[in-house]
Amino acid sequence: MLEGFTPWPKEFADRYRERGYWQGRTLGSLLRDRAEATPDAVAVVDGRRRWTYRELDVRADRLAAGLHGLGLTPGDRVLVHLPNTAEFLELSFALFRLGAVPVMALPAHRDAEIAHLLALSEAVAYVVPDTHLGFDHRRLARSVREKAPSLRHILVAGDAEEFTSLASIPATPRPLPQPDPSDVAVLLLSGGTTGAPKLIPRTHDDYLHNASASAEVTGLTADSRYLAALPVAHNFPLACPGILGTLHAGGTVVMCPTPSPDTAFPLIARERVTVTALVPSLALLWLEAAEWAEDDLSSLELLQVGGSRLKAETARRVAPELGCRLQQVFGMAEGLLCYTRLDDPEDLVIDSQGRPLCTDDEIRIADPGDRDVPHGQVGELLVRGPYTLRGYYRADDHNARAFTADGFYRSGDLVRRLPTGHLVVEGRIKDVINRGGEKVPVEEVENHLLAHPAVHDAALIGLPDEHLGERSCACLISRGTPPTRTDVTAHLTARGLAAYKLPDEVRVLKSFPRTALGKVDKAALARQVSA
Repeated sequence: MLEGFTPWPKEFADRYRERGYWQGRTLGSLLRDRAEATPDAVAVVDGRRRWTYRELDVRADRLAAGLHGLGLTPGDRVLVHLPNTAEFLELSFALFRLGAVPVMALPAHRDAEIAHLLALSEAVAYVVPDTHLGFDHRRLARSVREKAPSLRHILVAGDAEEFTSLASIPATPRPLPQPDPSDVAVLLLSGGTTGAPKLIPRTHDDYLHNASASAEVTGLTADSRYLAALPVAHNFPLACPGILGTLHAGGTVVMCPTPSPDTAFPLIARERVTVTALVPSLALLWLEAAEWAEDDLSSLELLQVGGSRLKAETARRVAPELGCRLQQVFGMAEGLLCYTRLDDPEDLVIDSQGRPLCTDDEIRIADPGDRDVPHGQVGELLVRGPYTLRGYYRADDHNARAFTADGFYRSGDLVRRLPTGHLVVEGRIKDVINRGGEKVPVEEVENHLLAHPAVHDAALIGLPDEHLGERSCACLISRGTPPTRTDVTAHLTARGLAAYKLPDEVRVLKSFPRTALGKVDKAALARQVSA
């Protein structure tokens, strides 16, 4: 068992196995089973490349053997920093079979995030593309390697320069020890609500249930063609049902380099895509683009929207303007998933964020004193279940605050429950800005802002935004000449922050409103800035 992982108590683990949620299978077997059943069906499309299930299965075996030959062993962590390419799937399944643990970094991450993840995970290998969207990831690898004493290998998909080419690693398949299905299979990233991101351990048992049950609720079949438009390192496009759920169903994954309509719409038309997933800001962009686009989108049957609450006005436009059904998704990489069902009445699809995936998802809606609120009232969502974590990885102090004594995860989301069991998301209590589905950790950005020589104090707030849901605004009290937004973004970029964490606005103020305890009153500050 991986050190730093909090397992489910035995009584719960036994219950989840008895009820069939945990089936004693590994994520590596998901691909193997399909390769045996439908070897010649196309598993993944990436540009001109079309790999069948047999080809992807063999590639994963060969890469697993090669990684083993490099010295990687079960339990070793590997930081995966790849965009939406076929290599992402090949590498992920190779690591699943080897029993090594992929740590899923996002393409937008830069020095600050990568150095943190390498240190927290003690990764022995870091896998990057040569370049992606004009950014040279080899330069990033050079920057962080000296900060990561555990790092032994830097592997590059493409021109490796002085590093090791990922294409040079595959070797003749060999027998490898089978991972225990209760072992950690993957480490996902939290939204980073307090400082730097936490790591979320997902086991083979729980994550396979996550993907397969989601595939069933979404109605995926062998005829499904899933467009991976969002970055596949995110939980949503990875396993909700995402690429893993699609492969479980025997369908085809179509890798999309960016979710821009200019890129995605021609792929939908050419590959006859039937299902995809977006965050609300992108759904709105697609709706606007569909008015003038000439691409044939008639194959699209289902659009999932999640990551933040979808406005009802936007939700009503999906069916008439894109010609497909809408499925609202509310969930978290920590576990719980809620879906509107395909046979739900329109009002629930428009106005709710779905009901829990599993009958053993235990939901509590509580007040600040952990007392259950009356039915229909708003409170914090607390949850435990067969695919919701029992503790972040190597985060004992944080876990003591993030979980109740009896194992319920404190989500930080404010919800109310309808008589049907569907949840309506009303906001959050955590200090995080949900910018177009990307979670901007307020404390982390504020700490970097305070390092600017012209900044005396800083407060990052979220403001309503028609397209993003929320945009970030850096409120500053300056010392000397006030910094401009250009100054601020250059400073944060130089400190290695991802682009989505850069403030959309900068306001310089003389003072901040304070609470009775002297803390910045961010609600009052947001009202002041908005006014």
